Amino acid sequence: MKTISRRTFLKKVGTAGSLSAMGMCGLTTLFQSGCKTQRPPNLVLVFPDQMRGQAMGFLKEEPVITPYLDAFSQESIVFTQAVSNYPVCSPFRAMLMTGQYPHTNGVLENCNSRSAAHGIELKREARTWSDVLKDQGYNLGYIGKWHLDAPYKPYVKSYNNREDFAWNEWCPPERRHGFDYWYAYGTFDRHLHPMYWRGDAGREEAHRVEQWGPEHEADQAIAYIKNTGGSYRKHNQPFALVVSMNPPHMPYDQFPPQYLDPYKHLEDKALFDRPNVPPAGTKWGDYYRQHIRNYYAMITGVDAQFQRILQALKEAGLEQDTIVVFASDHGNCLGIHNMISKNNPYEESMRIPLIVRWPGKIRPRYDDLLLSVPDLYPTLLDLMGFSPAWPAGVQGTSHAGLILNEKGPRPSSQLYMWTPLGNPAYGKRGVRTHRHTLVLDQMPGQPVNQVLYDRQKDPFQLENAADSSASLVERLIEEELKPWLQKTQDPWRPPL
Repeated sequence: MKTISRRTFLKKVGTAGSLSAMGMCGLTTLFQSGCKTQRPPNLVLVFPDQMRGQAMGFLKEEPVITPYLDAFSQESIVFTQAVSNYPVCSPFRAMLMTGQYPHTNGVLENCNSRSAAHGIELKREARTWSDVLKDQGYNLGYIGKWHLDAPYKPYVKSYNNREDFAWNEWCPPERRHGFDYWYAYGTFDRHLHPMYWRGDAGREEAHRVEQWGPEHEADQAIAYIKNTGGSYRKHNQPFALVVSMNPPHMPYDQFPPQYLDPYKHLEDKALFDRPNVPPAGTKWGDYYRQHIRNYYAMITGVDAQFQRILQALKEAGLEQDTIVVFASDHGNCLGIHNMISKNNPYEESMRIPLIVRWPGKIRPRYDDLLLSVPDLYPTLLDLMGFSPAWPAGVQGTSHAGLILNEKGPRPSSQLYMWTPLGNPAYGKRGVRTHRHTLVLDQMPGQPVNQVLYDRQKDPFQLENAADSSASLVERLIEEELKPWLQKTQDPWRPPL
């Protein structure tokens, strides 16, 4: 892993130029009337849950229909090799919010009542990117799935909360990290009957909605962007809005039926002809065949709702002044490799969509940068002109210079990790380079398992090449994995 200090990086690529584009006034006076400076950009971040990076029509990797993402990609930079380093919900969200890897931010597992005993939740004292923007005078809105709070007894009433185990939890105002407009929930997978807490609602005051979640959340986002009734935000201040949609997360039978129509007559061969899909008649082969059309249908529905948000920006005259990011928290195997969904090192689980648009500032193109989730925090703040404002504890790397000026260091790998609950020094660690995926699995009292995939020769990750590539495994451990372990303060140690 090639590393570079932030100070050297700023000197080398002139990332501070993104700040100078906003004017030379101090950040504390940015919004004062006497400061003659260009207003910094708005930010809109839209991310569905469990949408794999291959499942966008314009990539031509899968037969999914996404006309609006296809058009959006022509106006944006598309990161074709972005990954979720710990591909499961809460760890991704904590990395996104803090710019830190799980051993530092403390979110080493999904937030639920089992992990709550280990302190697994976003810390109140964490310095998130939203906290930074709040201090810079931004309006902040959060709509949709949050999933960063540990449930506590008595558990809130929710289909996925039982007396002995709970997932869903309310987020109190003091834990919302600067988001002043709040319309969200913890985690709740009834897509046609979602529940939300409004900003002023108490813990027992969630309300249910009879509308498909992404459509309802797009409605709320449009009202926020247009500032309907002047009640959502202050007109004279920039804003950052997160819209976190749950589909295409399971269950796969809860979506408006019109989105399935384009897939009803699609030939089976186009849907199932992937070498890593188990054969028909097996548990996971049948699971894939049963759900893939519905999975694609939900993505097509998300695509349509994303377009409504983009149209609202255009109608409000904010398109040119807004950075729009489309991403996902992780992918979905959907039975591929006999895996039900995510939390594994396969491409269908790790690769995520990541598309960034800023009209007139970012040249549209594809880029195979090995971008990691914690990089988004410093990159976005840097693009927005706030490179001096993030805390020293941020572990991600800003790629703003590369995005704006097409100059800057390029990482040689991405970290992959999974930890068993309560035993963070064990589990899986690995690296993903442009060609290889290496994973080492180390559990107490068990032999270490090594897996190496050469994705150039074996793009569907069918053959473990570790035994025949001992020198390559050793080199990847020494040159890539060990620097990542040091950088992320990971107690896991590779076997001697």
